[in-house]
Amino acid sequence: MTNTYLDAQVEVKSDEKMQARQTNDRPQQVPEKFWDAKKKEIRVEALLQSYMALEKKLSNMIPVPENDVDRLRLLKLLGVPETPDGYQVTLSNDFLDIDPDLNARLHGKGFTPEQVQEVYDLASEKLVPLILEMAAEFQAEREIERLVEAFGGVSRWQEISRQLQEYGSKALPQAAFEGMACSYDGVMALYKMMQKDDKMPSLRADAAGTGALDEQSLRKMMKDPLYWRDRNPAFIAKVTAGFEKLYGGK
Repeated sequence: MTNTYLDAQVEVKSDEKMQARQTNDRPQQVPEKFWDAKKKEIRVEALLQSYMALEKKLSNMIPVPENDVDRLRLLKLLGVPETPDGYQVTLSNDFLDIDPDLNARLHGKGFTPEQVQEVYDLASEKLVPLILEMAAEFQAEREIERLVEAFGGVSRWQEISRQLQEYGSKALPQAAFEGMACSYDGVMALYKMMQKDDKMPSLRADAAGTGALDEQSLRKMMKDPLYWRDRNPAFIAKVTAGFEKLYGGK
């Protein structure tokens, strides 16, 4: 009895599989979305539409270059000129100029005109201000060295710069005084003006009248725009001499 029952179950399952095959009969290589199970045939219209969509998508794709000819064709499609001098660069300030060697290197890397323009724009935005700041700092240091030498040493220059600071702030408009104090020639001109002014006391060679400056006062002066931004020679010399007086030149 048991064996007969099991044999019957096997026959039922076999019948179910045969019926499934009969209702489907889809070839293994045909995707289900292209198979009409009722008509037991390929859905030609759906297959054609899918093919046309794929063809359109492939036509818009840029093939990967396999050789130099393909690479040149691709670069041309991207807008890269045939030679480096074909780049049309717009300069945003007078501190930059077109660099043929740079353009040649960028052209060799396949840079588009937009990318080359971006390189020059970044140089104008980031590098030029940095270079100008470095140049200003270097110039300020050179100016201070000239002034120290002209007045016979740091101590005497510190005293004279203190008196120039006092005189200039009282005798001149602030903008005019700051303008003169930012260059060697301006400071020397201010010094001559002060010498001719009968109201000013005679200059002393020592620094006795500079007044005491502690480290906190000096560091506060270093945060002043005259020190870190304008690089005012007289102001910088005063800070320098103050630290030398506090720490004995260390």
